[in-house]
Amino acid sequence: MKLRDFRAWRSLHKWTIGSLLSIGMLFGAALTARAQISEADTSEFRRIEQPLGLKVGVAAAGAGLIGLELWWFLLSKTKAQTAQAANGVQSVDVTVDGGYSPDQIVVQAGQPVQLNFFRKDPSSCLEQIILPDFNKAVDLPLNQTATVEVVPEKAGDYTFHCGMNMFRGTMTAREDA
Repeated sequence: MKLRDFRAWRSLHKWTIGSLLSIGMLFGAALTARAQISEADTSEFRRIEQPLGLKVGVAAAGAGLIGLELWWFLLSKTKAQTAQAANGVQSVDVTVDGGYSPDQIVVQAGQPVQLNFFRKDPSSCLEQIILPDFNKAVDLPLNQTATVEVVPEKAGDYTFHCGMNMFRGTMTAREDA
């Protein structure tokens, strides 16, 4: 080992040990301060009496909020919209505003589908629509309609989602739609 390499190693070694010692001293000071606070505050918890009406009101408000969340996530599903066929092409207008409306679309399998996305929401998440089953990604300009044409060959569910996969929709292709 050359003298120059040894000096560089020794300098790095000193810096590492100094850093570790500094961190240790900081943790030690923090723990000492915490121990002093704990020893000084040895009183028991004091019970604060609240009126019965306030307790009932808080419990009712909490139950109401829980009910609202359950309704929102489990029961507020939008109804499926069936595509309208004209000249052999099925067409659906989808509004993009805080999600997709409708987010469930029913089409007939084996026929071309034209999805017309009108984006109202300026959120960057909704700037793009991705249809992974059809290997398509389309940019959605704000306050304009962007058209996506696909052909669902088989019956089944085909998903579409935003660029961040936060907002989703389903296109269900049926043999007898």
